[in-house]
Parts: sequence; C-alpha cells; structure tokens
Amino acid sequence: MTHASRRDFLKYSMSFAAAMGAGSLEAPLAMAADKPGSKMRLGLVTYLWGKDWDLPTLIANCEKTGVLGLEPRTTHAHGIEPTLSVSERKEVKKRFDDSPVTLVGLGSNEMFDNPDPEVLARAIEATKAFVKLSHDVGGSGVKVKPNSFHKGVSHEKTIEQIGKSLNVVGAFGADYGQQIRLEVHGQCSPLPIMKQIMDIADHPNVAVCWNSNSQDLKGKGLEYNFNLVKDRLGATTHVRQLEYRAYPFQKLFDLLVEIDYAGWALLACHDIPKDRVKAMAKQPELFRKMVAQAQSKLGIT
Repeated sequence: MTHASRRDFLKYSMSFAAAMGAGSLEAPLAMAADKPGSKMRLGLVTYLWGKDWDLPTLIANCEKTGVLGLEPRTTHAHGIEPTLSVSERKEVKKRFDDSPVTLVGLGSNEMFDNPDPEVLARAIEATKAFVKLSHDVGGSGVKVKPNSFHKGVSHEKTIEQIGKSLNVVGAFGADYGQQIRLEVHGQCSPLPIMKQIMDIADHPNVAVCWNSNSQDLKGKGLEYNFNLVKDRLGATTHVRQLEYRAYPFQKLFDLLVEIDYAGWALLACHDIPKDRVKAMAKQPELFRKMVAQAQSKLGIT
C-alpha cells in the first residue's frame, strides 16, 4: 500500500469513526449514497464558534464533534492567510491530510462593488491570492461577496461590475481547480438581485453560496427565491445552528434534498454558547434528522 493510499484509508477510517461516535451523517449516508441528499455533508465556518481557535484546536474540535468540514474565514485565529510561506502552506495541507476533517475552502472578505477602479482591481488581485492559497493548502474554492450599492451609481451598473469581476476571478480560479463561491451577502442579499448578478457572471466556475438570510423569506418566499439560483448553487451553503427557529431550516433542507444537493452545509452560527464544542456536537444529529425527514417527504425510506 502506498503512502497516499494509507493516508486516504486512515482519513476515511477516522472519518467513519468520528461520524459514528458523534451521530454525524457522514457514515449513514455513505451507506445509502443513492438517496437524494445523501452526499450532502455538515461542516463549520469559523464565524463566531471558531474565530478564536487556532488551527490544531479547530481540527480537534471538528473531529471531536463529527462536524468534518471547515471553511476558515480570513483574519481569524487559524492563521491561514495569503502571507503564509511555501513551507507553512505545506504544513497546513499536511494537517488536513492527516485528519478526517476536509478543508472545504477559504472564506475571503473580498467584494466587487466599489466604483473606484483601483479598489476593485485590488479586490480582484487579493481574490487571486486566496485562490492560490486555497490550492496550496488543499481547499477547493474561495468565498467572496458581491456586496453593496453606492450613492450616485445605478444598481444596474454595480450589478454588471460585480458580474464581470466574478467572471475574471472565476476563470482564474478554474486554472487552479478552485470554485469561486459568491456569498448571498450585504445589500445584494435579495435573491432576485443575486440572480441578476449570476446572469452576468456566467462563467461555470462561479457559484452561489446560499447564506440563510432573512431576505430569503421575503417577496414571493423561500421556495421561489431558492428556485432563482438553485441551478447555480456551489459546493457550500451557509446555515445557522439548526435548532434556530427564526429560519425554516427544515424547508431549506427539503429543497436541497429535492435537487440532490451534494455540497456542504456549513454552520455559520450567530450566537456564542457557553460551551461551543457541546453546541457543535448537537448539530450532526439535527442534520441527520432534517435530511431524513426531507427524504421521507419525497417518499424515500
């Protein structure tokens, strides 16, 4: 057995054990891969629950809880930033290679709305730097933002600028095997606006990162808004803690299972519980139940 295959076997075995121990969906769905929604997995964004954990702690807590995917956001304590040297990037990649935790991608804070050409150019170049970093550390994509509208600039012009900029970074990312994931964020959060952006950002490597915002429920409602972008959903979807009652997560999971979504549902939680690890450990079981209920509604047992 080669070193690579031994490592992959170890990663799978640890993933299976962690999933079974934490009640995660990883193992059960692996054994029923033909069911719609069975490829969807649960992970974590280092938003409030992981922002001050260094990388070893993040990986350890993900392993411990069965939340086996990770999207590190820029500026947080994990330290995965474009300033890393070649050797430091190799060390980050090795940490994930030796763990059951998947580095889903990187969460940048780059946005493409600013009317100042120099600011826009810097955002594009910074995104390219994150693309290279994600490639080097073993990620599969980079999250970006649209983001706002500016006084004296028409919405149409800003939407066009965002879309064209996404095509630029999308093409660049494709050369590195890195998906560009546009978070539903800021003043561009209404899904009709996101659809307008994506109609211009037609490069196949540009995708939508659903963000579970209150705006999703407005206008013609969640299902209508979901349908506007469902064909452009990327490998990441952001959710809150799944017991959060202000958002209809079961309905969202119904829609995701219906289209056989095969990406990551990443926890980007908006509160800070006293024991974050304990709170994380509850999420895989809720995730499993929601997916199972969505499958049941489709007549799948």
